Amino acid sequence: MEPAKVIMTTRVDLASMNIKEKLIQNFGFKKTETTFDGNTVFKLKDTVILTTNEEMIYYDGLDSEIEKQIGIKPEIIVFASRHSSKQKLPALTTHVTGNWGKAMYGGKDESLAIAHPVAMKLALLKLHELNDLDWTVCYEATHHGPSELEVPSLFIEIGSSEEEWVNDRAGEILAETIIYVINNVEKTEKKFKLALGIGGGHYAPKQTKRALESDLAFGHILPKYAQPVSREVLMKGIERNYGKIEAIYVDWKGSRGATRQMAKELAQELGLEFIKD
Repeated sequence: MEPAKVIMTTRVDLASMNIKEKLIQNFGFKKTETTFDGNTVFKLKDTVILTTNEEMIYYDGLDSEIEKQIGIKPEIIVFASRHSSKQKLPALTTHVTGNWGKAMYGGKDESLAIAHPVAMKLALLKLHELNDLDWTVCYEATHHGPSELEVPSLFIEIGSSEEEWVNDRAGEILAETIIYVINNVEKTEKKFKLALGIGGGHYAPKQTKRALESDLAFGHILPKYAQPVSREVLMKGIERNYGKIEAIYVDWKGSRGATRQMAKELAQELGLEFIKD
């Protein structure tokens, strides 16, 4: 089965369609005779753009469906997506999916997708570098589906209202960032220290700052509002990663006491660096 890198888009998402348009216009993706979920597949070298007709957050088993429909084995899935928030904060974000607790928006309860810390770090750095819109650039904590994926994946998003989703420059930034990640992820896998992030709010300000300023590359991020979690679920945050987690980073004031203690004990037990901020 042919391996490929997959960029996933959906017709029901204005930001996703904006990014897809810029990828095709600016990077030379070509139409193929193949379709996925009834939509034309575009290809450039070993990368394909796939489009579905529903919300991507509910697409558990997407990796298996790609194999079944078009005979491609995904190496990584990059979801090009919108981000929504009540504050309508203009933002460029990246995160991995999963649910620390109950599944509210896709995926399964207490289930985490496989994070790719290096890919997310590269995305964050490139978004930061290209951001001439003066928007917020940040990680988001692990949230929403799909959680049932057995290949590494990440979301890269335009937030947080329709005005931003259709912004041409934002679409260009996201398209360039996605291509940069896909072209460089294999070359840089050994350059960063992979970490589980714990604490803080949804937009993970301390983890974002650390990733921009040091060699830390975060996989799953457990925010304060999702704490406490069981030891079993926290272990999933360590295990469900592409690459070995070497450190547990804790935003100390932004975490609950029981979670801080559990993180410290796990770090000692597993021989991981414990970083308290």
